[in-house]
Amino acid sequence: MRLRQPMPEISGATEWLNGEFTRDQLVGEKPTLIHFWSISCHLCKIAMPSLNELRDNYKNRLNVLAVHMPRSEKDMNMEEIKQVAAEHQISQPIFIDDEHKLTAAFENQYVPAYYLFDRNGLLRHFQAGGSGLKMLEKRVDRVLEEMENEE
Repeated sequence: MRLRQPMPEISGATEWLNGEFTRDQLVGEKPTLIHFWSISCHLCKIAMPSLNELRDNYKNRLNVLAVHMPRSEKDMNMEEIKQVAAEHQISQPIFIDDEHKLTAAFENQYVPAYYLFDRNGLLRHFQAGGSGLKMLEKRVDRVLEEMENEE
């Protein structure tokens, strides 16, 4: 995906955990952070506490959606996904993307990967890899600040 492109439809999940979102629910009121992760991704697990802190700090001002992107057939074990999600306190809705439908819509190739959309559903920031969550937080702040200035 390129910057300023609209958020794809949030559809094609093989299953949802912790609730469910549609694109319409994510666009209009507040910015949205969508992060791709996998149970076999070591960097994802290392980054998760920082991501959870970001999610909690912006609780009422930011939508957060997790997308579990399997990297192998072994990653499609639903019980293990539930266990890892619980261990790492992933309390936000999790889109299980066993058929890579959302992964393809995002043209995503990485885990972890972070996509930040403004409240109008336009992509404002993308980053991949386990580090740099401070940069992500700065981008969230910038999008929120712009939103406040529009009002």
